[in-house]
This record gives sequence, C-alpha cells and structure tokens, in this order.
Amino acid sequence: MNLYGYIPESVNEGPGLRAVIFISGCRHACPGCFSPDSWSFRSGEQFTEERQQQILREVTAHPLLDGITLCGGDPFFSAEQCIPLVRRFRAACPDRTVWAYTGFLYEELVADPVRAELAGLCDVIIDGPYVAAERDVSLPFRGSRNQRLVDVQATLRENRIVTLEMDAL
Repeated sequence: MNLYGYIPESVNEGPGLRAVIFISGCRHACPGCFSPDSWSFRSGEQFTEERQQQILREVTAHPLLDGITLCGGDPFFSAEQCIPLVRRFRAACPDRTVWAYTGFLYEELVADPVRAELAGLCDVIIDGPYVAAERDVSLPFRGSRNQRLVDVQATLRENRIVTLEMDAL
C-alpha cells in the first residue's frame, strides 16, 4: 500500500479538525475527479509500518483533532492493508471518529467481507462515485449530489442505510 499524501490538520474532509490520510490507488476513474494522480497504486510513497506509526503518534498526540479521514484514491481498494491502521487508531483514540471516502456504494462495500470489515470500523462513509453532472459545491464534505454521508454505526444497528443529517454535526 502506498501513501499518496497526509494532511495533519484539515477542516474539509469531515467535521472539526481532522488528520487526512490519502491512500494511493483507485479503479473507479471518475471523470472530473479532483485527484487523478492518486489513481495509480504506485503513486506517493510506500506506506511502511514505520510511517504508519509516525502518523499515529502525531495524531494521538494532537489534542485538538476530532479524528481521521481516509481518502484516496480509494482506501477501500486497499481495505485489507487499512484495517490494522484503523484498528490501532481506534485503540489509541476511542473517543475520536473515523470518516472515509469511497467511490463504492455502501451496499457494494458490505457485499465484500474485507471491505465490510473496514467499513464497520468507520463512523461515516461518504459513498458513491463523483458524478460531474451532479456537482454541487454547496454540499458539505462531498462533491456531487449522488454521494451520501452514511452513518455506519446507525446503519449497522438499524439494518438499513442511515444517512447523516448535517444539522446533527
């Protein structure tokens, strides 16, 4: 797995102050994607165990962070490699949240056991491909109207897709 980028503090990829981890690799190839350079699984640097530990140390030591956000590329193409990282974050910061962006629909994620495991570790998943014809810059935390903010834990509890209401943030 490669790390395409890392932003230690951002307010754009979820509520509050978040550390954003960009995982290389995406096969969705959405026309109009804001980051086509991240599609290659070889983009960026090798996301070694040492680099993961370094980022986790920074994140856990930062008292103002509300959580982490996995972006890409699409982290769900590297779900198996992301799971240990997210588990370590959850263990170190149980009171902080995990958001993730994906071009998959939530229903597609849970149909695959490995992707479902990563999805289950998240609090919110912004799902669906970016659709240029649905572009709407007024939407918080997403680029096109077809994308949903899936409240994963509520979805698991209620056994139906529950989307996040923005006034609840």
